[in-house]
Amino acid sequence: MAASYFPRWRRQPAAAEGGIVGIDERLGWPQMVAMGVQHVVAMFGSTVLAPLLMGFDPNLCIFMSGIGTLLFFVLVGGRVPSYLGSSFAFIGLVIAVTGYGGHGLNANIPVALGGIIACGVAYGVIGLIVSAVGTRWIETLMPPVVTGAIVCVIGLNLAPIAVHGVSGSNFDSWMALVTVLCVGAVAVFARGMLQRLLILIGLLLAYVIYAIVTNGLGMGKPIDFSIVANAAWFGMPHFTSPVFDPHAMALLAPIAVILVAENLGHIKAVSAMTGQNLDRYIGRAFLGDALATIVSGFAGGTGVTTYAENIGVMAVTKIYSTLVFVIAALIALVLGFSPKFGAVIQTIPGPVLGGVSIVVFGLIAVTGARIWVVNKVDFSDNRNLIVAAVTLVLGAGDFSLKLGGFGLGGIGTATFGAIILYALLRRKPAQGPVA
Repeated sequence: MAASYFPRWRRQPAAAEGGIVGIDERLGWPQMVAMGVQHVVAMFGSTVLAPLLMGFDPNLCIFMSGIGTLLFFVLVGGRVPSYLGSSFAFIGLVIAVTGYGGHGLNANIPVALGGIIACGVAYGVIGLIVSAVGTRWIETLMPPVVTGAIVCVIGLNLAPIAVHGVSGSNFDSWMALVTVLCVGAVAVFARGMLQRLLILIGLLLAYVIYAIVTNGLGMGKPIDFSIVANAAWFGMPHFTSPVFDPHAMALLAPIAVILVAENLGHIKAVSAMTGQNLDRYIGRAFLGDALATIVSGFAGGTGVTTYAENIGVMAVTKIYSTLVFVIAALIALVLGFSPKFGAVIQTIPGPVLGGVSIVVFGLIAVTGARIWVVNKVDFSDNRNLIVAAVTLVLGAGDFSLKLGGFGLGGIGTATFGAIILYALLRRKPAQGPVA
């Protein structure tokens, strides 16, 4: 009998509860809903933080993360467990093309949206090629030394933005450091799920401290809670139409390469955890992520990507049922219809957000280094050494290149530089003795 497009999601026997729940299995619905809520909480901090840093509407981006996750679920036939949220890979270049100053809504969002859609189209083309010929060519172009350097560069390139954002006053700088300490304390001293939510819990602690110091003790700029009181409980998300500017599209389209590296790594990680080879779904996963990014761009949201945070939740709970992500996506859609929820997000003080940014951007940079360590990249090999060294400086220094009307910022230059440099420095295989 031919296999169905979607799994049948067998109910896990009661005796097996507490063990591993496979991709095509499920628990009872109350437990499934609880797991869906947990995945929403896990993705929440990053999915809200990324749009705030770019000046997008975080409420809309939460809504579009739900839409994107459902699209991904359909494209992969419910065979790959994953949640799609706002991608940090877009932050530096979106700020560059829009000239965003770091406060309030970004006035040039439409220009960024055109670039996000262009990135999604480029990503989709890669997905079609992978569906036809497989992933070996990607793994050849982007081995761990290259992907690690690219991921590291994203964090380093964003570092000046985070520091500049909290340097407006001495008070802002100190509150940013307090926020860093809150996140660090949660990361080190908390246990279990609290530790996994270190960014969200640390932000909440810093938020409370800021409110006490400003609204209570009269220092600094107080939090304005009136916007929460005046916001409606239910309402439609505020959609924005894109503008297709060739310069912005040329700058943002190359981010597809970074999204490919992220998605590929995440699927390999899920394959290792579940013991199932998911390689045959990689092309469809790329297409699902690409379509989600395109739809988000047309609605006014950020580009999206598969989330490591949710993969971490699966690793802890051993529950890999793809139905959990449908539930999480539906919860995100409900939150997207609440302006009051969006108003609460808007009250997050700039110094607190800046302090969290310092931690998050640093973690991104360290994640790149972790890719090198996990994959045992050999830095005694001069090719690896040169590729990593040059890529880091190009990205951290925001080295830009222009050719006619086409331009690349630091992240784009570093990304393509790493790929091309690795290919150019490829050594010929040693030849055997001449007869």
